[in-house]
Amino acid sequence: MKLEIREQLTRRAAEARAHAYAPYSGYAVGAALLAESGVVFGGANVENAAYPTGLCAERVALFAAVAAGERRFSALVVLTRDGGTPCGSCRQALAEFGLETEVAIVDESGHVSIETTVGGLLPHAFGASNLRGR
Repeated sequence: MKLEIREQLTRRAAEARAHAYAPYSGYAVGAALLAESGVVFGGANVENAAYPTGLCAERVALFAAVAAGERRFSALVVLTRDGGTPCGSCRQALAEFGLETEVAIVDESGHVSIETTVGGLLPHAFGASNLRGR
């Protein structure tokens, strides 16, 4: 991922993270997803007392983008306290829209802990091609 894109997305992820609702885990997450159109979608995790009703920051950003008509993405930054990676559900949801999307996992000090792709986060992903020819 180009440095200027990663820095822009990191700022947007930090802004989104500031709005996280994480009263149970205390683990605020922010995400910024860059659509190929150039539009950036932010997301923050939203927890709920009725587990697992909450939603992760990555899927909040992804679903907002899809609801706005986007289907192709080039980059994602996920910002957490300690550089934690997306959960399996987020990895699968992101894989639906392309394994080649670049991903940077950043901690709150700005250190990049992982730089990969969605495919790197979810090797051997299950996708639409598995359902063809049934």
